[in-house]
Amino acid sequence: MKKSKVVKIITAILLVALLGSFMVACGPKDEGKTSVSEPEKNTSSNEPKEPEKNTKPIVVTWYPNESSDTHKAVRDEVGRLVEQATGRKVEHKLTTDYTITIEAIASGSADIAIAMGAVGYIEAKDRNPEIDVLFVNSDENWSLDGAKYFAWICVPSEEADQYKSGSTYTIDNIKGKKMSFVSNSSTSGFRVPTSSIISHFKSDNLSEDMLVEGGPFFSEVYFGGSHQGSAINLLSGNADVAAFCDIEVQAYVDVKSGDISTVGSVITVKKGADAPFDQYVGRDLTIIAVTPVFNGPNVYNPKNLSKEEVKAIQDLFTSEEVASNKILFYDDKVEGAMGLYKKSKSYGFVLTTDSWYDPYRK
Repeated sequence: MKKSKVVKIITAILLVALLGSFMVACGPKDEGKTSVSEPEKNTSSNEPKEPEKNTKPIVVTWYPNESSDTHKAVRDEVGRLVEQATGRKVEHKLTTDYTITIEAIASGSADIAIAMGAVGYIEAKDRNPEIDVLFVNSDENWSLDGAKYFAWICVPSEEADQYKSGSTYTIDNIKGKKMSFVSNSSTSGFRVPTSSIISHFKSDNLSEDMLVEGGPFFSEVYFGGSHQGSAINLLSGNADVAAFCDIEVQAYVDVKSGDISTVGSVITVKKGADAPFDQYVGRDLTIIAVTPVFNGPNVYNPKNLSKEEVKAIQDLFTSEEVASNKILFYDDKVEGAMGLYKKSKSYGFVLTTDSWYDPYRK
């Protein structure tokens, strides 16, 4: 009995020792490490995704004034620069009427409108407050101080004496004449000259509506659809008097006497002018009224442009690189040179704000 009991005790001790050894062997080999496996990385949509890059073309729209073949090089250069700034392709939307451009930039079917007038811009912004000024061409000192162009009322030089009062010219005798404007959305080709006419003929109690059709003031009224078209109405004899501005006809005429800002100055259709001006080479027109106008805005709609893209476009276009671009700012002292703006009048582009055009809202 005693021997059997001792054997049982020894056997129990050996079993406990073996069990302890087995547990050590099966446990973790390195102290402090856990046997729980690390969870797999979550590759689901919880991680923020990079926004997809906008690859839609940027649409640049143009008034009829710059939609002709004469301005193709200018359009191509603007497109190239916008693409350089944004990395996106550019498409051009040419127009035959001011209202097409205004509606395009207001609706967002165009992203940028180049060389709008103040009135067209204001009309577009009234329809869509989101649109804004991108940049504007400066004066010769690269500032806004003298950033102006000139609204003209002109007559054929051979008829100019009937618009003379003493030693100067006036618009006293335009009543009853055949008149040509540009478009009723044009700043310098309609809004400014009609304001001048209404102010000059106060006793007639005129309104814009009274000046857009024949009678009671003008015998007939034409709209050229562009500044060039209004000038052609005058050159062709359709109209006796016409409103248009200096910038939009500078590719077709030279100043024969005086200067672009002075009543009584004479402009002449230059040799080599593109059609339809080529039919009237050497014909002279006399300026009988001049009004300075703030340079027109270049405009953007943010619908299809990011803030970064807008800034990149502004940074490039207001740079010395673009100010030195001879297609956009050409040296008018070089015979035969052509482009968008004369370097002697506009050094380059500068930034401005919507409020700069408040005088034209009144």
